[in-house]
Amino acid sequence: MTRGAVPTVLLMGPTASGKTGLSLALAERLPVEIVSVDSAQVYRGMDIGTAKPDRATLARVPHHLVDILDPLEPYSAARFVRDALQAIEAIKARGRIPLLVGGTMLYFRALRYGLSDLPSADAGLRAQIEADAEREGWPALHARLAVRDPETAVRLHPNDQQRIQRALEIIELTGTTPSELFRRERPPPLGGDALALALNPPERSELHRRIRVRLEAMMADGFVEEVEHLYRRGDLNPELPSIRAVGYRQLWEYVAGRWKRDEAVERAVAATRQFAKRQLTWLRSEQAVEVFDPDRPDLVGEVFRRIDSRLA
Repeated sequence: MTRGAVPTVLLMGPTASGKTGLSLALAERLPVEIVSVDSAQVYRGMDIGTAKPDRATLARVPHHLVDILDPLEPYSAARFVRDALQAIEAIKARGRIPLLVGGTMLYFRALRYGLSDLPSADAGLRAQIEADAEREGWPALHARLAVRDPETAVRLHPNDQQRIQRALEIIELTGTTPSELFRRERPPPLGGDALALALNPPERSELHRRIRVRLEAMMADGFVEEVEHLYRRGDLNPELPSIRAVGYRQLWEYVAGRWKRDEAVERAVAATRQFAKRQLTWLRSEQAVEVFDPDRPDLVGEVFRRIDSRLA
C-alpha cells in the first residue's frame, strides 16, 4: 500500500446496502478504524435491530461511537460532529485511516458542511407544537411543514415527531426555513481531505429484497427478545429517539400488545423501506460522492484501489 496524506473515508448509503460488510472487508486490507455514523448504534443494548457488529468483530476491528449511551439519553448531530472529529484526530495521530460508516445522512452532512447557527430550543413554543400535534396529529404538522419548507418535509417521515417539531420551531423562532439555514456558508468541519463513497443497488427492488432478508435474519437472531428486554426496563417509552428507531418502534407496539407479531414485522419492513427512500433523497443531494453497486463482483478491490489512490 502506498503512503501519503491520510484521507477521511466516508462510506454512506441506504440501510441494508452492505456498508458493514464492505467496511470489514476493507479492514482486512487497510489500517482502518471504523467510526459509526448511526444514530441508533450509539445505544447500549440495541444490537440486533441496529445491525451492530458482534463482540468478536468489535474486538478485532477498532470501532468508535458504538455503545456510548444508554437508550434513555438523547444524541444530536452537533454532539456527533464533536465526537467524530475527536475520533478522527486520534485515529490519524496513530497513523491509521478513519473510515466513517453508516446511514444517518444528517450526521454525514453536518460533518461535511457544518451546522448552521440554529436557535436554542424554546420550551413554550415546543409545548404549543406538541399541543397542536395532540389535537391534529403529527402527519398534519408534517403537512404544515411541507407548505412552509417542502425541501425539509420531503426528507422527514410524517410521524418523525422530533424532527418535525424542531423544523417548525426553527421557522417560528427565526422566520427562516431549516433548508435555507443549512445552505448558508459555514466552515466544513472535515476540511478538504474527505473521500466520499456510497453503496446503492441500481434497482430499488433489490434494495427492498435486502431489507426484508435482513429483517428476517434479525428476527431469527432474537430481535423481539431484545425489544422485550428494553420494554421490561420500565423507564423507556416510544417517544424516546432510541425507541423511535426503525424496527424498534414497530416491535415495541407488538411487545406492548397493540399489534400482532406479523403486523409488526410487515410495518417494520414498510418503515425501513420508507427510511431507505429518505436516505436516498439525502444521498442524491450530496456532492462529490462516488456511488458503487454493492453487487459488483470486484467491489472490495475497486473500493480498496480508490482509497489507496488517495494515499499516494
